[in-house]
Amino acid sequence: MSDAADDQHQNQPEAPQGEQPVGFDTMTRDIADVPAVEVITTVAVHLMSSAAVKCGLAEEGAAHKDLDEARKLIHALAGLVTASATEIGSYHAAPLRDGLKSLQLAFREASVVPDEPGQGPGEKFTGPVIG
Repeated sequence: MSDAADDQHQNQPEAPQGEQPVGFDTMTRDIADVPAVEVITTVAVHLMSSAAVKCGLAEEGAAHKDLDEARKLIHALAGLVTASATEIGSYHAAPLRDGLKSLQLAFREASVVPDEPGQGPGEKFTGPVIG
């Protein structure tokens, strides 16, 4: 645990055995109240953000560039977006698809030896990505 997290944990009163810590309900939202579309899109945005960093698209991009990690993240994102598209509707799926395609193209551009069409990250779910 980090020093800040450790200090914060030490400053909270102890909860009686079997009860939640004081303030627990105010710190978290009941997962039962979160719509599935919100969970899916939140996870997708986290995958997109992480993949963008790993593709070298962030500030100081070269320092964080790791195409092996980017491939895994983009592949997972493609699976999530493809599998959930009919469930979350086109209003939510369309921007996720656009972001996914942008990441796939960025990955291809960042690769020293680009994958064959249809062999890039996530393309087994999306089909070949053409700029």
